[in-house]
Amino acid sequence: MRRGLVHVLAWLLATGAAVTLSWWGVHTVMAGTAYDPPRALPITAAGATAQGTKAPPPPAHRPSPSKRPPAPTPSRTPTRAPSAPAPSGRVRSYDTDGGRAVFELGASSATLVSATPGTGWSMQVWKTETWIRVEFSRGTDRVSVFCTWHDGPPHVEIGTY
Repeated sequence: MRRGLVHVLAWLLATGAAVTLSWWGVHTVMAGTAYDPPRALPITAAGATAQGTKAPPPPAHRPSPSKRPPAPTPSRTPTRAPSAPAPSGRVRSYDTDGGRAVFELGASSATLVSATPGTGWSMQVWKTETWIRVEFSRGTDRVSVFCTWHDGPPHVEIGTY
């Protein structure tokens, strides 16, 4: 009886140590990421997503912003909307085989609102002062959504290669 109790106690300690070590490893990796809730586009009366309309004003109560710095670019994580006031331009969504990219297109610049890869696709984002590129990839397939505004108002091109 005592021997069985010692075996159960040893098993419990080993299992507890393994769970603790696993939790610590996952926590350490996930602590470097910051996932904000997705920012939804306005919905029309018919129930379809409105493209090219302004987003509703921000709610009166907002959660406190994350204290972690934003992820460096290029990024392989889903891009989140900045915690800024409502967009001042048009919000446009671009659906591709690789995923969806949503931009706020202003008069002389653009902002990436969100980018979500499709199932089985990965994503990378590059940003400069005059363009934003979102590339979706799966194996050797590539789909790029390129938004530029260096020589005029923002212009979006989609390329598959």
